[in-house]
Amino acid sequence: MAGIPIVNLSGVLLVTIQEELLDQSVAEFESELTEKVVETRARGVLIDVSVLDIIDSFLARTLHDIAAITSLMAARTVVVGMRPAVAITLVELGLTLPGLSTALSVEEGLSLLTPQPGSSRTALR
Repeated sequence: MAGIPIVNLSGVLLVTIQEELLDQSVAEFESELTEKVVETRARGVLIDVSVLDIIDSFLARTLHDIAAITSLMAARTVVVGMRPAVAITLVELGLTLPGLSTALSVEEGLSLLTPQPGSSRTALR
């Protein structure tokens, strides 16, 4: 998958989409990311979309699918950095993406994926 780095941060995969993606690249991204979740036994995935001016329906559906797939693999996906105009457009298109967690920044997204002291959350593997 050219151009989309995946970095493991202590069990959370950080993915930074750095440019607009063609549909073929989106499909490759989904496949490689889900394989990386299994390979690293990640508990979470952060997908940073802050550089994207547009999220089309195919990418939106793929992000939703990634969240569903990773959930089945005991990992949680959070999309971070969505621009207001992108969010408005998605809502206007009826693409509210239920079940997909979002955060304004990588730091906020990471805090959603980091177990809090005293929590009894356990993941099935």
